[in-house]
Amino acid sequence: MSRALRILVAVAAMFGGVGSLSAAENAQLARGTAITDPDLLRKLDQNDTLTISRLLRPELNADVPLATDLMFSSLPQLKAIPPAIDAEFDRYIARYRAIYPGETIGVGEGFDAQLFDLANLKSRDTRFVLAGIVNRMDRAYVSEESCGEIRLIYRLARFDNRPEGGKTATRLPMTFNLVMKARDARQTDGNGRPIACAEVARRWLDNGDWQELIGGSFHPSDAMLDRIETNIQVSVAPKSALHDFRSDYLLKVFKYDAATKQFEESTLENQIDRDRILADNDLRRDFKHWLLAPDHLREFDRGTVLIPEKFLARAAVVPTPAGLDASALQPEFGMMQGEGKGDPVFSDDDVVGALKQATARGDMQNIRSVAGFQRRLNDVTCAGCHQTRGIGGFHFPGVDWLADQPSKSTIVPASPHFLGDQLRRRDILTAFAAGKRPDFSRGFADRPQTRGSRELAGSEYQDGWGAHCSLQNAGSGTRDESFTSWSCANGLTCQAAAASSRIGMCFIKTR
Repeated sequence: MSRALRILVAVAAMFGGVGSLSAAENAQLARGTAITDPDLLRKLDQNDTLTISRLLRPELNADVPLATDLMFSSLPQLKAIPPAIDAEFDRYIARYRAIYPGETIGVGEGFDAQLFDLANLKSRDTRFVLAGIVNRMDRAYVSEESCGEIRLIYRLARFDNRPEGGKTATRLPMTFNLVMKARDARQTDGNGRPIACAEVARRWLDNGDWQELIGGSFHPSDAMLDRIETNIQVSVAPKSALHDFRSDYLLKVFKYDAATKQFEESTLENQIDRDRILADNDLRRDFKHWLLAPDHLREFDRGTVLIPEKFLARAAVVPTPAGLDASALQPEFGMMQGEGKGDPVFSDDDVVGALKQATARGDMQNIRSVAGFQRRLNDVTCAGCHQTRGIGGFHFPGVDWLADQPSKSTIVPASPHFLGDQLRRRDILTAFAAGKRPDFSRGFADRPQTRGSRELAGSEYQDGWGAHCSLQNAGSGTRDESFTSWSCANGLTCQAAAASSRIGMCFIKTR
């Protein structure tokens, strides 16, 4: 096994717990699936062990982590990222001015919509700090050869000098995820055989001496680099006569090209390009036929579908909050019958017919209605997933070890979606470690699968206070079949969270 991989998995074995209401209560939820210990992350970052510059260009031998001005100028692999983000900001500003011509937009409090200051990406006072490491071997269905992914999550921070010396740090609303393959398929064990996915999983699940392993240099091979994902809170706009409170997030992906040794602008996985599909009759027809084909519909139902690039977008602007009612804020809006103006891509009859055929084969796990199909069409996208029970547009804002006294007893800044999914991810790791074929399926983003029902029962993730639940259809007295199992624990009742949604939230019963 490569030194890079051994460092990651050994660290994960010792510090795999993620906290929720308390670290002790929820450490078992994410044992072996995420590294969120603030002391360890501080050491890995400040010792220059897992900084972006050390990982991408270790020959620099920098004594301290690079500020953003030097990071983007001295790491040639990253040179395509700043201009691509600049161009997206230009397009965003132009769209905003066209939609809201009476509002101003710019950097600073004097504007109606306050932009993220791109000067932060060219400053000597800002840098990306390591905020968490997440095992995503549950994504091995994308590429079995790589055994899934390991994500190193960095949060942008500004450092200001204190009058008494030293520096204070303020976290800024941007994450930078360096996504690596979980193994280098060219690496072999002591017997000359390729490292098995089972071994990678066992190292994440088992204990290990991380202090010994992180002492040396850490440099993943080009074969392990996969992509960089950026998420920026592009603007914040308070409620006005034209709109409700809005906070928009820009998502971009840059795929690593081993030939050019560059991270190049790429499409976002499953981020359907709604406007382009709706405007092109051929593309509309092709997308409908492709998605409703039996094999693709089965993968769509299980959350493992990989939509072809020709239907995808190269960026996504994610408005939050989006709410549960269908609206143009949601990525699929206009594709289903009854939404927006113009002809839909999918009629109710299209979906019902496809579901009947699939159900006759016994294939469907989650989608049993038009509403279920619509919900999956949203949450399978990057934008729709981020709108699901996220924290200000981020599902994992990261551990704030920059605070003077980072707490280990309060909730870790990760969304219910993230925490509720950890049991499924660990179940997949356990299957890998045992040499079994994992079940890669997932439920709706709003609701964890029942495979973790015992551990999650009565929690905010499933059935407890704040959990999403199923409402009866107005006047019919029946439940939508896609959401029948979404119930509330004893003492709680499902109350409407939106006017026409089939989904509510669990609250204490009131008279």
